[in-house]
Amino acid sequence: MLNWSQCSAVERDPTRVSGDWVFKGTRVPVRAFFENIEDGARLDDFLSWFPGVTRQQVDDVIRHAELSLTVA
Repeated sequence: MLNWSQCSAVERDPTRVSGDWVFKGTRVPVRAFFENIEDGARLDDFLSWFPGVTRQQVDDVIRHAELSLTVA
């Protein structure tokens, strides 16, 4: 499981969105990004569907997920 607390692009508040990790400053769960991409959405699609999320935030989330795969 990823330690999202190390990713500056996300935040979690137990009183919002059922305590899910969300893109900072939004109510968009990080999980929604991965689910949409998994279902065939393009990055530009996701960003247009969730205008509060920035490309930099998505890049940071992807980088964080990628780094977690390389840490032993």
